[in-house]
Amino acid sequence: MFSTPRTLFRTLALAEVVSWTLLIAGIIVRATTGWAPAVTIGGGIHGFVFLSYGATVILVALNNRWKAGPTAAALISAVVPYATIPAELWADRRGLLAGTWRTDTTTDAGTQARWYDRPLAWFLARPALLFGGIAVAVVAVYSVLLILGPPGGTKA
Repeated sequence: MFSTPRTLFRTLALAEVVSWTLLIAGIIVRATTGWAPAVTIGGGIHGFVFLSYGATVILVALNNRWKAGPTAAALISAVVPYATIPAELWADRRGLLAGTWRTDTTTDAGTQARWYDRPLAWFLARPALLFGGIAVAVVAVYSVLLILGPPGGTKA
């Protein structure tokens, strides 16, 4: 399904847009009807997808050897509603999403090996283990954030 970094990145960028829509719709429903669970539902989905998008950005950035600037721009795009689509288009046009998953530990011509190349290639060669591990990490972070409470705290 996610045979290239581009397909994974594009899918999560779109999912982030959908989750923003759910959150904004929940806020509108709460404002017009007073039904507070609408924000809880939309916000919960958005929070999980937001973390998943961030993990995807980091994975693709490591795989495609992005520099800090494009990585930060892609991560920050998730904070602005609907900005992940322009960020994905920008990254695609610049060739940042080109290529395949690097499951081979040999380096490209003129490319210096990095400390994480070997473990990354090992995990990329085992996608079920990689995505299972990422899912566990995202669920763990999401759970901790749920325990800490919503941004801005709760009304007493």
